[in-house]
Amino acid sequence: MNLFELTRALVDIESITDNEERVGEFLFERLQSTASQYGGSIEKMPVADRRFNVFAYWGEPTVTFSTHIDTVPPFFESREDDDYIWGRGACDTKGIISAMIHAVEGLLASGVRNLGLLFVVGEERNSVGAYTASKTPRGSKFLINGEPTENKLALGSKGALRYEIVAKGRMAHSAYPELGESAIEKLLDALHGLRKVRLPHDPVLGQSTMNIGTLSGGRAPNVIPDAAKAEIFIRLVDDGHATRAAVQSAVAAFAEAVEVLCIPAVRLGSLEGFDTTIVSYTTDIPAFGGAWGKPFLCGPGTIHVAHTTEERVPKRQLVEAVKLYQRIARDLLEV
Repeated sequence: MNLFELTRALVDIESITDNEERVGEFLFERLQSTASQYGGSIEKMPVADRRFNVFAYWGEPTVTFSTHIDTVPPFFESREDDDYIWGRGACDTKGIISAMIHAVEGLLASGVRNLGLLFVVGEERNSVGAYTASKTPRGSKFLINGEPTENKLALGSKGALRYEIVAKGRMAHSAYPELGESAIEKLLDALHGLRKVRLPHDPVLGQSTMNIGTLSGGRAPNVIPDAAKAEIFIRLVDDGHATRAAVQSAVAAFAEAVEVLCIPAVRLGSLEGFDTTIVSYTTDIPAFGGAWGKPFLCGPGTIHVAHTTEERVPKRQLVEAVKLYQRIARDLLEV
C-alpha cells in the first residue's frame, strides 16, 4: 500500500482504546514482511488481555519511532479528497503510523539500520502501553514520538492532572430539605473554589488551564441528592506539586479530590534547522520515562481537529512527514 492507502486502511480499523487488537494484528502482519526483507525482527509486547504493543527493529535500535494505535470514540470510516484524508484517527495517529512506516522502509532500502518502530496501546486513556514498554527498554538512544504538530518539532508539551471531585450528602424528601444534605450543593461549592485557584504560568509552555469535563449526581428532582461527582482535567506547565496542593485546599471543606492521573510537563529535544512549536496536549513521552531514549515530538496534522467529527490530515503533510522523519533519523544516527 502506498502512503495514502495505508493511512486509510488504518483509519478503517476501529481501534478505540481497549479495542486495539485488530489494528495491532494488522500492523504486525504488515511489518513482518518488512522485517523479513531487511533482516529485522518483530514482536508483540503483551500489555493486557488481548492488548499488545508492536515492536519491529533492524539491528540494535539507536533511533526508535513510536506512536499510539488507539483512538478516541466515536469511530467513523475514512474518506478522501484532493487535499485531505478524513476519519477517526486520521491525524491522531493513523496517518503518523503510515508516515513512520514509509520513512523507515525508505531508510532501510537505502542501507540505514539501527532503527525501531514501536506502536503502543492506550495513550488516549492512561498510556498503559508506554508504561509497559518503559519496563523493557531495548537500548534505544532516541525516541521520535508521533503526535500532530503540523510537522514541527515540539520544544515542550504540557502535562496532565486529572481529578474526580466527589461530594457526599444525605437523602431526604425535597419538601423537607433540612432533613437532608445536598451533595450537589457541596460539589458546586467545591467547584466554585477550584475556579478561583490561580494556576501557574511558564514562559515557554504558557498558561496552565483547567477544564471541568463532566458533572453527575442526584436521583430525582424531588430527592435531596446524596452523591455528586465532577471530573476535572488540568493542563500542567510544571511538575504539578503546587497545583495538587491548591486543588486539595480548594475542595477540602466540601468534597474529596481523588487524583486519577498526574503527568508532568516535559521539555523536548530540538535539532538545528527544523521549525519548532509548543503543544498544550499530553503525550506518551512522560510514561516512557526516558527508557527509550531522549524524546523528540513531531508529526503531520493539527491537534485542533483531532477528537472531532472533522478529523483529517493533509496529504501534503503526510508526504512531508516521511522526509522529515528520515531527516531526523539520519541526523540522530550521526550523533
